[in-house]
Parts: sequence; C-alpha cells; structure tokens
Amino acid sequence: MASKVAVVLLLVYLSGSTFGIKLTGNGYTDILIAINPKVPEDPVLITQIQEMFKEASRNLLDATKKHLYFKEVAILVPPNWNTGNYSRAKTEVYDKANIIIDEPNKLHGDQPYTLQYGECGSEGRYIHLTPDFMLKDDVSKYYGPRGKVFVHEWAHLRWGVFDEYNEEKPFYLSGSIIEATRCTINITGKYINKRDQKDCTTDPATGLYTEDCVFYPDTQQKTSASIMYNQGLSAVKEFCTKETHNTEAPNIQNRLCGNRGVEEVITSLSVDAGVAVVPTPPTILPTFTVVQRRQRVVCLVLDVSGSMSAGSRMLNLRQAATLFIQKIVEDQAYVGIVQFTAMATILEPLTLIDGNASRDKLVRSLPPSAGGGTNICAGVEKGLEVLGGDGDGARGDEIILLTDGESSINCQKRVKESGATVHTITLGPNANIGVKELSDISGGKYHNAADGVDSNDLVDIFASHTTSDGNLTKQTIQLESTGLNMIGWFNGSVSIDRTIGNKTSFLVIYERSSPDILVLSPFTRTYDTSHFQHDAPAKTLTLDIEGTAETGKWKYSLLNKESTAQSMSMTVTSHAVSEAISPVMVKTHMSQLSSNGSKPMLVYAEVNQKGVPVVLADVMATLTSDKGDKHELKLQDNGAGADAFRNDGIYSSYFTKLTTGKYSLKVKVHNNDGMARFSLRRHSGALYIPGYVVNGQVVMNPPKPPVSEDDLQADVGSFSRTAIGESFSVSLPPGVPPPNFPPNKITDLNAEIEADKVLLTWTAPGEDMDQGTATAYEIRFSEDSDLLRSNFSTAHLVTYNLSPKKAGSPEKVSFTLFSVIKNGTTLFFAAKAEDKSFLKSETSNIIQVTKIVPKAPAPSPTDAPGGPDTSGSGVNITAIVISVTTVTMVACLIASVTMCSIKSRRVNQP
Repeated sequence: MASKVAVVLLLVYLSGSTFGIKLTGNGYTDILIAINPKVPEDPVLITQIQEMFKEASRNLLDATKKHLYFKEVAILVPPNWNTGNYSRAKTEVYDKANIIIDEPNKLHGDQPYTLQYGECGSEGRYIHLTPDFMLKDDVSKYYGPRGKVFVHEWAHLRWGVFDEYNEEKPFYLSGSIIEATRCTINITGKYINKRDQKDCTTDPATGLYTEDCVFYPDTQQKTSASIMYNQGLSAVKEFCTKETHNTEAPNIQNRLCGNRGVEEVITSLSVDAGVAVVPTPPTILPTFTVVQRRQRVVCLVLDVSGSMSAGSRMLNLRQAATLFIQKIVEDQAYVGIVQFTAMATILEPLTLIDGNASRDKLVRSLPPSAGGGTNICAGVEKGLEVLGGDGDGARGDEIILLTDGESSINCQKRVKESGATVHTITLGPNANIGVKELSDISGGKYHNAADGVDSNDLVDIFASHTTSDGNLTKQTIQLESTGLNMIGWFNGSVSIDRTIGNKTSFLVIYERSSPDILVLSPFTRTYDTSHFQHDAPAKTLTLDIEGTAETGKWKYSLLNKESTAQSMSMTVTSHAVSEAISPVMVKTHMSQLSSNGSKPMLVYAEVNQKGVPVVLADVMATLTSDKGDKHELKLQDNGAGADAFRNDGIYSSYFTKLTTGKYSLKVKVHNNDGMARFSLRRHSGALYIPGYVVNGQVVMNPPKPPVSEDDLQADVGSFSRTAIGESFSVSLPPGVPPPNFPPNKITDLNAEIEADKVLLTWTAPGEDMDQGTATAYEIRFSEDSDLLRSNFSTAHLVTYNLSPKKAGSPEKVSFTLFSVIKNGTTLFFAAKAEDKSFLKSETSNIIQVTKIVPKAPAPSPTDAPGGPDTSGSGVNITAIVISVTTVTMVACLIASVTMCSIKSRRVNQP
C-alpha cells in the first residue's frame, strides 16, 4: 500500500503548476522565496532560510514515503539590500514567489500561513513567514520545528489540503466520548481548564467541554500522524491516510474535502498510477541561489504591420503605450521602443526615466502609422538587442510585445536562453495565440485585447504592467476604467479612500473629437476641460491632481458634442497616500488559463490591505471573448458555491458559459454603500501549540497572541478599484457543443434544533454550478456517515416541500425529531441538488445531529403533588452535537406529520 501511495504522490507533482515549481526526478526545483523590502538586511536570515529548507527536505521525504524532497531553491532579496554579492535575478519576481518573508500582519501575527483561494485539491497562492519566526527560536518554538512547519504549509500550497484542527470547534462528541478535533484520533493527551488548570467541565446543553477547556497532547506519542494537525509533536512525521483519517472531526479538511484524509486527496489527483517511481538519490539537501532585481529595464516591441491600420488599432496602441510611459513605469527605470513589420527597427534605445522630459521624448517616438508584413520573432530579436544595450545582456529584463498578426513563432529557444521575461498582448480576434508560449517559457503575462476605445482593454493591460518588489506604496493603482460608445453625456464616479491619493490622474480617451469634461472633487474643487492636458494626435486628455487628492467620491461627466455616437473612456490611477500606509489592493485571476470545457472555470478576486481581508464589498467580474461576447459575474465571499471561506476577502464565482475563444478578465470593486469592512477571521495556518503533557504534568505555553477587531478601523470607507487578470482560452473539441454543468456542491449544510424539530440550512446552488436556479434537492440521512459519503443513494430519503431558490439564496427545511428518539441519538445528513437535465451535484458536506437531554434538576421539597408531568414522555432538545455511540435509526423520516418507524443498533466505540 505504501508503495502504491508513493507512486501516486510522485505523479501528482509531475504536472504541478504552482507558479513555476517543477519536479525534476524526485526533487522540487524552481522554488522561489522572496523577502519584502521592509525586512532589514540580515545575512543570518539567508542562513536560516537555507537551514529550514534542508530540514524540511528530510521531513518531506519522510511524509511522502521516501519519494519527494526539495532540490533547488532561489532566494530573491530586496533591491535595497546592498551589502551582499547577489546574483542578478532572471525571471524571479516578487509577485510570483511561492514563499514570502514579510512583516507580520494584524490577522496572523507571526503565525505561518498559506493563502488558499479555492476548492479541495486546488493549489494555494503563497506561504507567508515572518522574520521573527525565521530568526527567533522563542517565537518559532510555539509552532514546532521550522522544517516540519514548512511541510505543513507546503501541503496547503501544493496539494490544496486544509488544517485538521479547528479553533472554532475544538471538541466534538464521538458517541458518549468527548474528543478533541484532531487527526488521528490516536493522538493522546489531557483536557485541562486553561484558567484554573483543573479538569474540564461539561456544558450540559451541548454535552461538550466549556470554552475554557484545552486539549494538551502528550509529548510522547505512539502515532506518526498527522502533520496537518500538530506539526510540533516529535513523533508526528506523516499525513493521515485513508485508514487513519478521523472522518468525524469537525475540521475544514473534512468539510471541504468530503471527509477524506490528506493522503487520500493526493491520490485522487493522479491520472496514472502505473509510472515507475524514480529511486531517491544519495543526497536530498537542496541547493540555493541568492538573487536580486535591480533597476527595471523594459522594451516595448510594437507591431505596426498592415493589419494594425484597421479601425483604431494604431490609435489604441499609442494611447495605451502613452499611459504606460507617462504614468505606470517607475522613475529610474530604463525603457526602449522597437517597431516591427516584416523587419524590426529601433525607435528608441534604452532611456533612463528621470523626469517628464525623458517620458515625453519616449512618447513622441511611438510609431504613428502602420503598413507591411508581420515577423513577430524579428521584433523579439530586436527587443533583446535593445535590452542588451546596457551592457548586462537581457537577463532579468522585460519585453512587452503587442501584435495583431499571425506570423509563425520560432524564437522560443532564443527567448529562453536570454533570461528575459516576455509579456505578450494579442489584439483582436485573429492574432496568433501562439505568442503566449513566449510568455509561458519566460514567466511573463499573456493578455488579449478587444478592438475599440470603449473596451479600454489595451489601456487596462498596459496599466497592469506595474512591477512590484513587495513595496505596494510605490505601485500605480488603477481605480477606474470604463468606456462607452454614445451620444450626449457620459457620467460616472470614482472614490478616493484614505489609503491612496498621491499622484492621482484622470485620463480621458476619445475616438474622433474632444469632449467637454467636468470633474467634481468631494468638497472644494471643480475641474473642466481647460484643466486637462490635451494630446490631440493621441486623442487623450489628462488631469493630474496636485498633492494628495481629497478623500471621498469624485464625480465626472464627459459630453460628446457630436451628433453621432463616438467611443470615450475614463481611466483613473493613483498611488498610496504615504509610505506608512499600505493601500487596499485587488488581484484577480482564473483557476486555469486554458480549458477544454470538461470542467467549469473559477474566477477569483482578492481584496485586502496588507493581508487583512476587506469583506462585504461589491465585486463584479467581466469576461469578454475575442468575438465581443461579454459575461458579467457577481463574485461572492459567502463560503458557498465557488467560495471556500466566508468573509476571507477572496471573492469567487464559477464561469460556465464556455465557448471556444480567447477571453479577457476585468474586475471592479466598490464600496459605494459603505458596507465593506476589514475582517480578522483566520482560516489556515500552522497550529499554535498551547502546551504539552510531560511525564503526566501539563506544561503550558503562553496564550496565543490575541487578534482584536479593536486594532482595526473597521469601516473601510468608500473606495474603488479596477484590476485585470491574465487572459485565458477555451478550446472545445470539434463538433462538441458548449457543456452543461450540474449544480455546485453544497459545502455549508448546517443543522440546528428548534423546539422539537431539526432545521437544516444551506446556501442554494444554481442550475449550472452557482449560476441560475436548481430544480430540486435530494436530502438523505443515515446512522453511518461513511454510507452517505460512499453510497448516498442507499441512505434514507427525507421528503419535504421546498422549491429551490436562486443561487446564493439561503435555504432551510425543518422536520420533526420525534420524542421516541432517545437521548444520545445521532443521525448524519447530506444533500445533493439537481438541475432540469437531471444532473446532480456532488454530495454535500455531512452534518451530524444528536439529541441531548440535560439532566433534570432534583425536585424541590416544596413541590406539591399533581404538579408538572414527570413521566418522562416529553423531550427537551437544546442542541445539536456529534455522537455515534448509540444510534437510533429512523427508517423513514418525513418532514411534516408522517409517522416514522424505528429500529436501533449498537456501534462500536473507538
């Protein structure tokens, strides 16, 4: 069994894709760890990173049955570190780091954690560690050895699994036995009240220990699992297997992964378990390179072939490139410009950005017209030549390549050898998507832009090409991007919040004739057309706000004075208000960048301020195909449907309208109604170990540092953000119609007692995943949770009178729990949704209900005969908790008045 599992573990990672990580033989390579610029330069930190990875490599080898280890690691140090002899970075950039070392945030403090977006089995975004965790043993010791802590987080990042403890539900009932939420059930320890250090007491209403109770594990254990529960135990070296996993524990791993253990999740990701395992090499210690990015060096490589003369393509090119040069690229960066047709020409060699004069010079050099053939690789080669003009070659530099052409691509090897990063932009429906390969092999971004001023796609794409070393206060932030083709007035608003306001700029782009413009600040100023700088050849007008822009809602109006419709757009950008205040940021991406239609895609948007989630915002995604079809999706942060966790600042939705083509992704975030708030809800991270039992005595660690909402200004205030993600493609097999998908899996099924009834609640799925309205629900119950999981259709059916609501709506159904069900009875419930095509969702999370009858108080001596009935025929149900020891099975439970028959059986206690 162990050998088979190991084979599968290896196969899972042969196709892994976590931001460039590769598996070479049995070792992981291309792992990138980045250090934030706010972390002081310290060579000891580099040493500690290396020691942690060496230890983690040995731990990972043990956890994966001697098959996987860490082989090659790159450490990206900040540009402001200047005492070390660091190699020049190649394609390593902060935004694509797998591990980030940064100052603690208010949500996690020094707790190691992994940012996880999606479903069970979906890779995480990055692991977050703090300098104090890495450097101070009196901080790290409360989480365990750094190497094993890192393996815990690696499982989140690489495998998409979840924690097996639960701070919100630390205990549950297994029969009549109170258990700590853990895996495996064989972890031993003591239940002690943390305040008086006495034995825990039980809450009679729930049958569980009171909130002051803590489970303290023994330092000596006979079990070797699980790292996802408590990575600090010396005996714990492995993950829970199918045989050792605790399916009853109310943890996130069970809720989101269908009550499967970590190793079972890993094996389910494999597509071929028959490939031979590569033998483990003699050494498993990783090698390290320490690299540093210096000044940004970028070359614009622009297609000016004949097809670019169609419509407004050249105008759009000049407008977007002008924005990039004037507002986006940083001071002290170097910029060059190349144009290409069948041949390529250098328009500007590398030019230092050291003021407005250098920016203006570059703008004047942008190509004015188009004509000729197309040779994309000629442009790339010339761009690499320009990048080498600084004497350092192209290693670590960037090309932004724009083309609408269809020429062949044969320069992949040259790009890879150069060490440059190539970002590719295709314009229009006929551009060669093959250029995306140049981005894929060099770590660049790929975007597709629609034609037309009103789409604003090209402007958005160039605006997104900021570079970040982790210091967000220096980054250009896009607040607004909108366009229309219309006659008359074009009105809108944009909000400046307290985290931004410096270098605020309003950019108006028009198609034919300059509109009249009016911009109103929240309190004091009115700006009209005369305040805008007009670039007539580029058909742009720009307003730069002096100093710090007023906080609040800014209103703008554009008047098309022509009698026929023309396209106009408004783009607003800004910067952080100061280096001391991190701005609210938005990032968006798709769950995958290509699809064959076999499964739905997911749209994600992350909204936070320095790691602290912003919740209750209005988040809308627009997905536009190269044929001009637009799909608008409201992204949710409700812990249902596509969204894994409620109120974690990650907003999600399924995209199900899959047709062949290239798609762009834009997200707009607003807080116009003032509902958005900061949140301090944590969902993953290494367990802070409360203490241990040593030789029978409890040794307590200091309490975990508290997280208080009082530390935040809860009201975010009115704000606006716009973000774009990388473009993606859908390619359905020839002749295959667009797919139909079932309703999404219900992941938030819950149960409560109301009087003598069980109340089930959940969030409604849709007709197609989380879109539309499902047709029906199928609710079943059993005394055996494994039956619901493995053979749902054979469990007992609950009949009810409920028509499904629109996706995202709250649902509830109640039914009588008859008094003949004895104290301690436990039932397990699960549900599926069905659509009009009779497609069914996966089985929901399994919820458990138990009847607890508190002991009646002793009769008072003054009670008179003939008082309240004491025959025991009534049932007082006060809570739902977990129990599986004595189960009274309801053979047919009907919601309403239908009678039910009963039979009982005994279940073995653990």
